[in-house]
Amino acid sequence: MPEQFHTAPPQWSAPNSHGQHSEHHDDHDDGGDIGKVLLVGVLGGLASAAGYLVYQRLPGDQKERLQAQVRSLIAQRITEIRQNFNI
Repeated sequence: MPEQFHTAPPQWSAPNSHGQHSEHHDDHDDGGDIGKVLLVGVLGGLASAAGYLVYQRLPGDQKERLQAQVRSLIAQRITEIRQNFNI
C-alpha cells in the first residue's frame, strides 16, 4: 500500500481541557473574541456616560454624600490591601 505524504508540516496545538490535541483549527474565533471585547467596551462607555449624566443632575448635598461614601470605600479597600500584603 502506498504511504500518504503530507505536503504541509503538521500543525501543533496545545492540548484541550481533556488533555487531547484537537485537529480542528478555527481562525474565526479571534474575530468573535474581538467583537465581544469591542461590544463590552462600548456598553461600558455608555453605562459610564449615563452614570455621569445622572451624577451631574444630583443636588449638591447628594453629591457630597456620594463622594464621602466613595472615599470611605476606597479607604477600606486600601486598608484591606495593606493588611493582605502586610504593608
